[in-house]
Amino acid sequence: MINTAGRATFDLRKQFEDVYGGTARLFRAPGRVNLIGEHTDYNDGFVMPAAIEFDVWVAVAEHVGRTISVRSCNFPDVVEIDLDAKETKKKNHWSDYVTGVALALERAGHRLRGADLLIRGDVPMGSGLSSSAAVEIASALALLAASDKSMDPVSLAKLCQRAENEFVGARVGIMDQFVSACGRAGHALMLDCRSLEYRLLPLPAGVSLVICNTLVKHSLASGEYNTRRAECERGVRLLSRFLPDVRSLRDVNASDLERYAGELPEIIYHRCRHVVLENARVEEAASALRSGDLELFGHLMGESHRSLRDDYEVSCDELNLMVDLASKVKGVIGCRMTGGGFGGCTINLVRDSAVPGFRSELADSYQTITGLAPQIFVSTAADGAGEVTA
Repeated sequence: MINTAGRATFDLRKQFEDVYGGTARLFRAPGRVNLIGEHTDYNDGFVMPAAIEFDVWVAVAEHVGRTISVRSCNFPDVVEIDLDAKETKKKNHWSDYVTGVALALERAGHRLRGADLLIRGDVPMGSGLSSSAAVEIASALALLAASDKSMDPVSLAKLCQRAENEFVGARVGIMDQFVSACGRAGHALMLDCRSLEYRLLPLPAGVSLVICNTLVKHSLASGEYNTRRAECERGVRLLSRFLPDVRSLRDVNASDLERYAGELPEIIYHRCRHVVLENARVEEAASALRSGDLELFGHLMGESHRSLRDDYEVSCDELNLMVDLASKVKGVIGCRMTGGGFGGCTINLVRDSAVPGFRSELADSYQTITGLAPQIFVSTAADGAGEVTA
C-alpha cells in the first residue's frame, strides 16, 4: 500500500523546508491504469482509464528571477531551467518532463516566475502506470500556482501532452495526461480522444483494481511505440484511397477494414485490425459497466489482451504468462496487459473477497516460473490532480 496523502504532505513540506527554506504549496497528480482501450488514443479512438492511488507530489515556492530549480527525492540531481534562455535542449533525463512543461506554458502565453520545486513520486517507474504524465501534470499545476495562474484540467492535459510530444519526443496520445488531470474517485473515465468528451462510469462495489508488475521492461519499448504509431498512420493513408472520409483509424469500421484488407500489407492490416476492434470493445465495455454485466466486461478484457499480443504485437512472454496465470484464479473477473507494452503491468478486476488469495497464488506461481517476485498493488479508482491543503 502507498503512503497516505497526509504523510506525503508532511514529509515533502518538511523536506522542502530543509532543502530550500521557506514554506511550500503542495500539488499531486496520480498515475493511471487503463482498463481497456490500448493504443487507440493516438488514433483518435476510445479509452477507459482510471486514476490510481499512486501519485507524484510537487512542493513549490516562488523565488525572484526567471529560473526554476528542480530537485527530486527519488534522484540526486539538481536541475536549473532558465526561462529566458534562447534555446533549451532536452537532456534525456527525468527532468525533461518538467522542462518541457515549463517551456510549453511559456509558449502558451503563461509567463512564469522563478520557482523552487521538490518532487517525490511513488508511481512505479517504467511499469506502464504513467509516472511521466503524473510528473507533467503535478509540475504544471505547481508552476502555474507559483505564478498566480491557473488552467482548466482539459487544457492542462492538452498542454502536457504537447510538451511530451514536442520536447521529450514521445508521440504519446492524450489519455495519460487526461485521466491524471480529470479522474474521479470510484469511477473509470471513458474518453473520446478526438472530441475530448468523456463520461465517468461508476465502478461496481465489491471489485478491486489489482495491478501486477512483471518487473520486466524491454529496451525496445520506446522505439516500437513510435513504430506502431507510424504503422497506423500508414494504414490510414492506404485506406483513405478507398475511403476518402477517413482521417484516422477511428473512422474505419470492421466491415470496411475487411473489405480492403487485401490492399494492405499484412503487418499494417493486423495493426489496423487491433485498433478498429479495440475501439468497438471499449464502447461495448462501457455498456457492460452501465448494465452491471461484469462477465462481459471481463471477456472483453481478455479479447483486448489477445489482440495486443497477436495483432499489435506489444505484449511479451512475461505479460502473457501473468495474464494466463491470473485468468485461472478464482474471483478474477478479467485481466489484460495495460500500458504501452513490452513489459510493465497487467490490470486485473478481482472480487474483493478473492484479493488475498489472488495475490498469494499469482505471486507464487509467477516467481516459480520466472524467478522474479512480482509487485502486486491493490488500488481503488482515485481522484485526479489538485492542490493538497491538509
